[in-house]
Amino acid sequence: MSKKATRQAYGEALVELGTINKDIIVLDADLTKSTKTNLFKERFPERHFNLGIAEADLMGTAAGLASCGKIVFASTFAMFAAGRGFEQIRNSIAYPKLNVKIAPTHAGITVGEDGGSHQSVEDIALMRSIPGMVVLSPADAVETKKMIFEAAKYDGPVYIRMGRLDVETIFDEATYNFEIGKANILKKGNDVTIVATGLMTIEALKAADILEKEGVSVRVINMGTIKPLDEKTILKAAKETKFIVTAEEHSIIGGLGSAVSEYLSEIHPTKIKKLGIYDKFGQSGKATELLKYYNLTSEKLVEIVKENL
Repeated sequence: MSKKATRQAYGEALVELGTINKDIIVLDADLTKSTKTNLFKERFPERHFNLGIAEADLMGTAAGLASCGKIVFASTFAMFAAGRGFEQIRNSIAYPKLNVKIAPTHAGITVGEDGGSHQSVEDIALMRSIPGMVVLSPADAVETKKMIFEAAKYDGPVYIRMGRLDVETIFDEATYNFEIGKANILKKGNDVTIVATGLMTIEALKAADILEKEGVSVRVINMGTIKPLDEKTILKAAKETKFIVTAEEHSIIGGLGSAVSEYLSEIHPTKIKKLGIYDKFGQSGKATELLKYYNLTSEKLVEIVKENL
């Protein structure tokens, strides 16, 4: 499989989008090379603005431009977008329902050597809590591009979390269609369901292959939209399989696992096991080593499934 970082796909998608839509404006907080918005800046310098290391100003400026009819993509690291910019996102963007797409990169622990201060494992929880905010998490470069175009079409605030690490390509660009609020069933199965998002989707597929060789039938769902959750697909899986495992490069508090649990606990109580970051900060290290250290692997998913069958 080919590999590409979702942040790279984001930068490339912005250029394509900017070519066909003159109302696209891109803002950054002095991280243009890291977020790959430099690709847009090189092509459309008059529509790219670097606000400096001032994330609150970044979000406030995005709100102002959106109030004038522009479609604004605002980028920095996920830690600083969701963390430092939270008040402005809540009050200046989401409250008036403005057309701002908060598109941070470097989400999760795969930021790597930058360490816990830069590794956002809480951003999904923060953005999910804001009324009316759409929350997206792409599994690969193809899904990233599709999400960016759909986010641009959507009238209202959207949060799209992307990563630094190159990830394996899952989807075929020619055939894959992304729709906000719709999950993708990547594998059919009747014993257990793995619901994954972001880079954990490829790990879920690998785990399913291992388990199926041992006679375990695994359904794999890619949940590209964390909010609004595809409740229909989740409910169907809960009714048709023995239990559900969620997998995410994010805290188990407030993320995908919480979203699935919150819904099913009221509608169809189901056994759910969550794989993610267990109430810990990240730390400095190579991205691949950190994934193993925090057990965000296909091997751990296999272990969880076997323990709960």
